[in-house]
Amino acid sequence: MTPNENSPVGPDQELSSECSAQAASAAPLEPVQTTTSRRDFLKGGGMLSLSSLVGAGALMAQTDDAQAAIEWAEHFQGNYRLMTPQEKAEARARLERRYSAEYGKKVTVDGTEAKDGVLMGYALNIRKCIGCRRCVKACVAENNQSRGPNPGERIEWIQVLRMERGEFSKEKMDHGYPEGLGIQVGGNAYTPAGQVLEGQYHYEPKAVPEKDATYMPIACMQCEKPPCVKVCPVRTTYREADGPVVIDYNWCIGCRMCMGACPYWARRINLTSPILPKEEMNPVTHYLGNRPRMRGVVEKCHWCLQRTRQGRYPACVEVCPVGARKFGNLLDPESEVSLILARKNVFRLKADLNTFPKFFYFYD
Repeated sequence: MTPNENSPVGPDQELSSECSAQAASAAPLEPVQTTTSRRDFLKGGGMLSLSSLVGAGALMAQTDDAQAAIEWAEHFQGNYRLMTPQEKAEARARLERRYSAEYGKKVTVDGTEAKDGVLMGYALNIRKCIGCRRCVKACVAENNQSRGPNPGERIEWIQVLRMERGEFSKEKMDHGYPEGLGIQVGGNAYTPAGQVLEGQYHYEPKAVPEKDATYMPIACMQCEKPPCVKVCPVRTTYREADGPVVIDYNWCIGCRMCMGACPYWARRINLTSPILPKEEMNPVTHYLGNRPRMRGVVEKCHWCLQRTRQGRYPACVEVCPVGARKFGNLLDPESEVSLILARKNVFRLKADLNTFPKFFYFYD
């Protein structure tokens, strides 16, 4: 009688079946043909890369190399203005440790916030400016700007334009093109006439002021409606409550869209690693101000936040030998800037663009 599948199985039969299964498992297995799709392969590789990255992060966070741990944490920190007060303090402490080790001196990174009731403003007397460019040098020294000898290694936030005075004259009537007629293009077109916003900003005169020259310094206008802020794709540049437009260098991606949007030529980019000698580095810094920058980030004037938020003047104001530069609180009617706006002939550069600068030019 052949048992069917419904027949009861005895103990002996169970033991026999179990032994057979063990014998079968001990036998060599035949190769199994499996097919792996490209999608599965890439998915597995992606998971491996992600796990490797996480593992590397864990190792670096626990490493004895303090420099590696600081750089890792700094690289992945959040946007500064979105941090909690504790996170901001930790970020500044990391920078202080790194800068102090890098430059061999005690470096402080201030985080003083904007004060209520303060709106910073700047005024410049263009008739007093003698073009000495001391403001440029003081700004470079105070704000840790790159000072290398090669193109792209020297950064200056302030530009002093040298413009020649000129006039229309009868002697130039026939000196145009075609020669002798001066009809198509008059001769007076090839020489300075009046004062225009053109000229040199890298000039080295023997003495200043030069005869028949006038000077117009230009820097960031700290606009109330800054075009640079509108175009930034990562929101790393923004206007602070007390007026200056600042940059979170750790979030800048170097796209230079802000540079293209700025109508005042006020922004610079570090195309190379900044050259900042250790002995010349200013150790008193602010997170949103003059702390050392890295390669590939944009920088600009911020009215020396490390100074102005401590009740001091910007470096360019202090160093001006003729007192052409003024700084103060626009909300205080008795401040220097407010009195100038009330009593002097004042204008703003490119006011037609509706950027509403807080940098004013005036003349007596």
